[in-house]
Amino acid sequence: MDLSSLNIEKIIDTLTLWATTYSVKIIAAVLIFIIGKWLAKKVSNVFIKLLEKNKVDATLTRFLESIVYYTLLIVVLIAVAGQLGINTTSFLTIVGAAGLAIGLALKDSLSNFSSGVMLILFRPFRVGDFATVGGVTGNIKSIDIFNTTLNTPDNQRVIVPNANITNDVITNVTANDTRRVDLTIGIGYGDDVLKAKQVLGEILKTENRILETPAPKIAVSELADSSVNFVVRPWVKTSDYWDVYFDLTEKIKLTFDQEGISIPFPQQDVHLFQEKSGTEA
Repeated sequence: MDLSSLNIEKIIDTLTLWATTYSVKIIAAVLIFIIGKWLAKKVSNVFIKLLEKNKVDATLTRFLESIVYYTLLIVVLIAVAGQLGINTTSFLTIVGAAGLAIGLALKDSLSNFSSGVMLILFRPFRVGDFATVGGVTGNIKSIDIFNTTLNTPDNQRVIVPNANITNDVITNVTANDTRRVDLTIGIGYGDDVLKAKQVLGEILKTENRILETPAPKIAVSELADSSVNFVVRPWVKTSDYWDVYFDLTEKIKLTFDQEGISIPFPQQDVHLFQEKSGTEA
């Protein structure tokens, strides 16, 4: 009998035995993977619909969808490995060790990630707000898991890591519907204080964007080195703040000029003395 034919028969017998022994396990593993993946997608979709029904933030919803889906997918892969006869205990140990190593390597990214979750959950600001976050002031364009994007007033786009935001003071300028405009106006010591106060009041009355409640405040706040200073504090809608601020500043200067009320500027008087030289007798 030919030796090569014996080897071929032996190989065929081995393959037949292997196929008979493991084919059922392979088919079962494939089925577990297909059905498990379908179930993972189905469960994550149901979970997302539940979050959307409760009006959870869209960014957090997308993130949680990925977490739920991939967590279930890992469970499916572990089940597939067990079906194929792989020691899942060792597999889980390897996955745990790898997770620890990745966590240490991505410590800063995980810090940004946890900060992003906090920002989305507690919402100290929203997309569209004007705020100071992480030392940067601008309009909030997006809040993502790892960073927040702003457009500054001069239209620069700044991306701030979320960890920098949660570790610093957050100032949300547009969080409230109303704001107080704070102006300090100085007049000369020779000017009539009561007249200046009356003129300021009339100026505020002509500005229809100023709110009646709370009532505007006009008061002498300081007797400074070269001026008597008034505080002028009207309340306006937040959206009108800067327009009212600039318009009032201009209107006060023009009206004071018309009324003969001076707005002094810092100055110093320099006196020169000529020293007489004497002669000795």
